[in-house]
Amino acid sequence: MLFKNVCFYNEIFEKETADILVENGVIAEIGVINGEGRDMSGMIALPGFVDIHIHGGAGGDFSDASRNSLDKISSYLAKKGVTSFCGTSMTLDSETLMRVMKCARDYRGNETGAKLAGINLEGPYISEIKKGAQNGKYIRCGTLGEFNRLFEESGCLVRLITIAPEVFSSDEFINQVSKKCTVSLGHSAASAAEAQRAFDMGARHVTHLYNAMSPMNHRDAGLAGTALDNESVMCELICDGVHVCPAVLRNTFKILGENRACVISDSMRAAGLGAGEFELGGQRVFVPKSKECAYLSDGTIAASVANLFAEFKNLISFGIDFRTALKSCTINPSRAIGLDNEIGSIATGKAADIIFADGDLNIKEVYINGALA
Repeated sequence: MLFKNVCFYNEIFEKETADILVENGVIAEIGVINGEGRDMSGMIALPGFVDIHIHGGAGGDFSDASRNSLDKISSYLAKKGVTSFCGTSMTLDSETLMRVMKCARDYRGNETGAKLAGINLEGPYISEIKKGAQNGKYIRCGTLGEFNRLFEESGCLVRLITIAPEVFSSDEFINQVSKKCTVSLGHSAASAAEAQRAFDMGARHVTHLYNAMSPMNHRDAGLAGTALDNESVMCELICDGVHVCPAVLRNTFKILGENRACVISDSMRAAGLGAGEFELGGQRVFVPKSKECAYLSDGTIAASVANLFAEFKNLISFGIDFRTALKSCTINPSRAIGLDNEIGSIATGKAADIIFADGDLNIKEVYINGALA
């Protein structure tokens, strides 16, 4: 397939116009290419978005351990410009998590839309006092034995795991697990010293910055402030305008710059379905008529019902520059899970995952591995 006259954001995220040749699902050549192709004048091409923290959408939940649910999520995401995702589990018992791992392993390569890039284990080794919408019944101390069993059952698909480093003797866990996947700190009441210790041990990521973690104040930076202060640490941000207010997002991006933020949806099965009552990790959650977010019955924010492309447009409306917003939805999350050589930008040798949008950033077409989704 040959796309002609493509206005796109290139490997270094600068705008240019060229022809793009796709062969066998991969971008084979970019430049002035002879031959007939599809004229893409008037549209803008963006790299396919990468959501590394998503529980579900369109009625499906990753933790259902069901191919039907994964099909719903994969198809829903493709329509929203997300071409790769990490299915994210909740804090659950070990047997259920093993079923989730196996289901994901068997599903990969059989997607109906967005590609399953990996698995994000959100818990179960987290803090009871910062559990948020996680089910406290299943919270436990981390063990290398359980992690290794889950990792093996997944077919080495685990790309991220969230832990609270202060609730168990986590030094050795972080040191060993970080050799297999990215260790993220979250759902944690860690002090600045405890957070820094975990970063020194090899943690390199923070789960939904500000949400369900010790905050920054003027006498202790907490987990949030310590993460911002470490240039090697990448930070997830839910940019629906509810989980983090626009003013805080603007200040945060000033600190993180264009290379350290990962926009995530953290969405659950209600995404795309509107208001109603739903289930998340064995708990009842509610999406109000305003549809801005999902909540537990006690009013605790439970999860997002947003999608990455809507959050991308939010960021631009909040005053974040286009390049930074785009990188935070594409190459940054790809790098966070070690797949930036395969996905996350429009470049030769990478997967032909491309969004074509009009001048108002309305999605017109989405290609995944060169095929129209």
